[in-house]
Amino acid sequence: MLRRVVVTLLVPVPWSPPGVELSAWRAALAEDVVDLLARLSAADAAIAAAPGDRQLAEEIAWPGMKIYDVPAPTVLPVLAAAAADGYDQAAVIAADAPDVPGMTLGKLLQPLDSRPVAVASGGPGGGLLGVATTLPAPDWLADHDLDTATPQRLRRTAPAPGDVTSTAPWRRLRGPAELATLDLALEGWENTRALLGG
Repeated sequence: MLRRVVVTLLVPVPWSPPGVELSAWRAALAEDVVDLLARLSAADAAIAAAPGDRQLAEEIAWPGMKIYDVPAPTVLPVLAAAAADGYDQAAVIAADAPDVPGMTLGKLLQPLDSRPVAVASGGPGGGLLGVATTLPAPDWLADHDLDTATPQRLRRTAPAPGDVTSTAPWRRLRGPAELATLDLALEGWENTRALLGG
């Protein structure tokens, strides 16, 4: 049976809504993503923390949840840590998409049965929501952060464009425009909702 892990990568969050302290906002976004991953049935959940983020990771981790210390908030160190942990497949997810549906994450892992890499775009704000690969990650996969990467950039180093498949996108909360798209009627993302007064 394949061992899968979905890892929340604590990405930089440069913006918060008016009146909301930035560190509290970042923590709420990340905690909501972690809470979602912890409930996934088809994969384990973990957190990846760059230097300076270990305390936040410990605060939002569920009991027994693995925390990977990585040198920078980029994809390859997280994939390497998951491979060293014995996983066969891994997905790295940005920690600023608190209302991402579990189905979207499932669709990111699904193509790995026939493709080595799958990516999900991060919506109108750019970047990627996540990257998933078979493990160990392909040698040709260049390291990227989730803020500036695109499916096209990942395909540049692939032997064939079809080696990197795109799955359903989901927008990250990277500014006021994305914040306006939150649907308060949807369940979940309790920590982010609480900060917004919803």
